[in-house]
Amino acid sequence: MSPRTNDNEPTARPADAAEGDLPGGSSPSAVGGGELPDTGAGPTAAGDELPQTDDRVAAVRRVGAAGRRWRAARLAGCAALLAVALTGAAIAVGAARDGSPATVAAASGAVSPGLLASGDLDASIAALQTHLRAQPKDYGSWATLGLAYVEQARTKGDPSRYPQAEKALKRSLELAPDNDQALAGRAALAAARHRFAQALTYADQALKQNPYSERALSSRIDSLVELGRYDEASKAADTADERKPGVPVFTRYAYVRELRGDVKTARRVLEQALSTATTPGDVAYVSAQLGQLAWSQGEDKTALHYYARALAADENYLPALEGRARAQAAGGDRAAAIKGMELVVARCPLPGPLVELGELYEARGHDGDRAEAQDQYALVDAWIALAKANGVNADLDTALAAADHGDKAAALRAARAEWARRHTVHTADALAWALHVNGHDREALDYARRATGTGYRNASFLYHRGMIELATGHRQDGRASLAAALKLNPGFSPLGAREARKALEESK
Repeated sequence: MSPRTNDNEPTARPADAAEGDLPGGSSPSAVGGGELPDTGAGPTAAGDELPQTDDRVAAVRRVGAAGRRWRAARLAGCAALLAVALTGAAIAVGAARDGSPATVAAASGAVSPGLLASGDLDASIAALQTHLRAQPKDYGSWATLGLAYVEQARTKGDPSRYPQAEKALKRSLELAPDNDQALAGRAALAAARHRFAQALTYADQALKQNPYSERALSSRIDSLVELGRYDEASKAADTADERKPGVPVFTRYAYVRELRGDVKTARRVLEQALSTATTPGDVAYVSAQLGQLAWSQGEDKTALHYYARALAADENYLPALEGRARAQAAGGDRAAAIKGMELVVARCPLPGPLVELGELYEARGHDGDRAEAQDQYALVDAWIALAKANGVNADLDTALAAADHGDKAAALRAARAEWARRHTVHTADALAWALHVNGHDREALDYARRATGTGYRNASFLYHRGMIELATGHRQDGRASLAAALKLNPGFSPLGAREARKALEESK
């Protein structure tokens, strides 16, 4: 799914609504011509070890040696916490949805890609593994297993799953070259690693084999959006809607419209998608998207309504838990917001929630809150190090987090690198803000205007533009942009909204 982004994590929107969100681990078991991962925590399909706590500590210490200013002891502790959170996510999220252990089926029917819609990803992976031990040349099941690992990485916030996915998809293509399931899986994997040009190539290859592949159609929209090719993305969404209408396509269609500022159409399409949703996973997914859209427009009560609906369908659905915490913060219930965001980062320590929690601590201002906030920002560095080690392009995450809470020079390097790869509203905003915090305001202004040029209604973008306009002497424009940000979404950021109000007051 192409992201309806929050302000800290522009590319981390969940994949298809039909895909479950229960993670699992892996360990080896030899099968036929390839090696098959198991469900326990351990080595990968080819015998490679998953990153353990010591590896993550070392990764973070390397970050520190490169110039991070966090205290070494705190970094080590944060890295250990990240390892525990990633490992513990299988327990926290995967405590059975119905209170009982899942039954693992070994029949061939258990290997359908539809299993990923069951809401029990652990059981799906286990069933696939059992089947592949008996049928190691089933290329379709290898492709489905690869997709399952991509989903597992996403739902755990653990990029170390991606190499496993790559090996399973490669095995599928060795058995059946050019099969559309594996090609679509490679598109999804490339997108998850933020390699969007590569994802587009694989999606087009899959569609050449099967023009009606829902996953490939969806990945094609995602890739074009993330490359900033919005006109082409709109046409791709229309094509996908004609060929394969359904929740995955509807939600992408809505996001393309939202990027153009057409919130009314985006909401209508999402409501249509919700009316057609039949599984708990679909209901949770689309409801959370409606909640995100409402929150971005400053409609906190409406957002909380949709998040409640999502959590009624799946009480462990992390995007809804995260969104609810943001809406609670925007509505003034900081205590509930902090409690909710702490739960989210304990289960899935991704950069967006980590930065949000850190800013909530800073905004609260109790004794020790500043140190607590720094711990969250250090965890962002740990996650980025882990992501890069597993083939993920994390420059946008680096730019967004470091500009406000880390190494500003590193933020600018990362933002420039990302802009060189793709010209999206999100990369323009990130580069504009990184330039601003490094004192290059005149250069920043052009990018800030590009970020708001499509009509996309994003309060953080308006805030960044307003601050840059003030810094470049465009006082009237700056005040207008800041006022627009606060009118659109008064609670868009725990610290940003406060700074916007302060700047408005000081610029009178």
